[in-house]
Amino acid sequence: MAIPEILALMMFACVCGVLMCGVRVAFALAGTGLVFAAIGAASGLFDTVILLNLPGRIYPIITREILIAVPLFVFMGVMLERSQLAEDLLEAMGELFGPMRGGLGVSVVMVGALLAASTGIVGATVVTMGLLSLPTMLSRGYSPALASGSIAASGTLGQIIPPSIVLVILGDQMSNAYQEAQRSYGLEGGGVISVGDLFAAAIVPGLILIGLYAAYIFAAGYFRPACAPATGWPKGVTARTFIRRIAFAMLPPIILIIAVLGSILSGYATPTRGAALGALGAILLAAYKLSPDQKYVRLGACLAALGFILLIGADLTPVDIRLSQDEWSASEIVTTAIAVFGAGLVLAGSAAALFQLLKTGHLGDVSRSAMHITAMVFFILIGATIFSLVFRGFGGDEMVAHALQSAPGGQWGALALVMLVMFLLGFFLDFIEITFVVVPLVAPVLLAMGMDPIWLGILMALNLQTSFLTPPFGFALFYLRGVAPAAVKTSDIYKGVLPFIGIQIFVICLIAAFPGLVIR
Repeated sequence: MAIPEILALMMFACVCGVLMCGVRVAFALAGTGLVFAAIGAASGLFDTVILLNLPGRIYPIITREILIAVPLFVFMGVMLERSQLAEDLLEAMGELFGPMRGGLGVSVVMVGALLAASTGIVGATVVTMGLLSLPTMLSRGYSPALASGSIAASGTLGQIIPPSIVLVILGDQMSNAYQEAQRSYGLEGGGVISVGDLFAAAIVPGLILIGLYAAYIFAAGYFRPACAPATGWPKGVTARTFIRRIAFAMLPPIILIIAVLGSILSGYATPTRGAALGALGAILLAAYKLSPDQKYVRLGACLAALGFILLIGADLTPVDIRLSQDEWSASEIVTTAIAVFGAGLVLAGSAAALFQLLKTGHLGDVSRSAMHITAMVFFILIGATIFSLVFRGFGGDEMVAHALQSAPGGQWGALALVMLVMFLLGFFLDFIEITFVVVPLVAPVLLAMGMDPIWLGILMALNLQTSFLTPPFGFALFYLRGVAPAAVKTSDIYKGVLPFIGIQIFVICLIAAFPGLVIR
């Protein structure tokens, strides 16, 4: 092995060691890259001219339209988290499934899935569910292992259920890797890979996971009633009141999910515009939850106005509503008037909602939190760009390509090796670092071997989700341990997630064996 390749390996080992010491990820990536670039330049093993490519690599990152979806989805997730949506959802789902053994655990999975589809933030979902549902499950006789395992597993659904920040970032990186495979390895095939493709492909695996999680909890309650007892129907509540409570708790997030995903998957909106719609919907829902008066009128007016605009803009009627026309027909005048009226309602309702959130202080808190998360993501992306550029300067990309191409078992052996490395890295690194550092190095080689980029992206997302659950270093376990009561031992958490890890591995093997399950 040549000395530059040894330095490339040392770079990778060094950045992992620095990260384990607690250094911030962006500084670790960029600092390690620059230090090794200086070492290589001093020893004559690195051409510093390569660093002149940095501005040309960083500028497209911060101006790429698809990545604008990241702060919008972050804002949407944080706003919904602060609006106490999870409390109503959990209470309603708990009452709905309560009479069945394991019903409360299934309600936790369902709420976790809805929160994952609404927020896409794993840490926020696990912490929220841990604070709200873990004490309730323990007080109603659930075993600590099953309770903690179901919460941790359902919290990680935010990795795979769209709209997910993981899928947005992974989709962007897979698109770049696909183009790199075409350019460097002569991969045939045209077109681009979009985030919307990855969203559509993740739906079936996500539903399979939810179904298998729920089936396991039901089975645990059936065969071991003591660990997941039934809780009974709520007392003193009429059927009408019960149905009304369920509907008002579940409909708002479901409507938001359908609006965001439907607009993206139907092709009506790009992921960035869909994220903007989600952010607006989160603002309206938060104001609806937090406003003490007239919340139904305000929310109804805004939703009706949004419906008008979507209906008119969805090409359901061949009416031209451009304002620059010289001649107007009667139908165009009526349709344009409705569109203007709807837009006015949206603006008025949004302004009222923003004023309400500003008055309660939620808007400032959510904006600051979203800004911090977004800055972290882009700073890590810039640091990863510096690291990967120096790594390539030492010939690390060629070394990785040679290692994968010579792996025993051909493309399946190479895929197994990559999945194992990503799984192990998931113990120590967040999905953002793994996606930005590892995917650009290994994905072009795997795609050049003939693998489908969408199928490969879903397998990687499922793999990262599994590593988040695996003891002793899974991130979801750390999040849950931080909010779990002292009565829940760490061993209970570890024991509780093992069946769900088995379900994860089964789904990965299922998707690998039957690529048709991934819709493209």
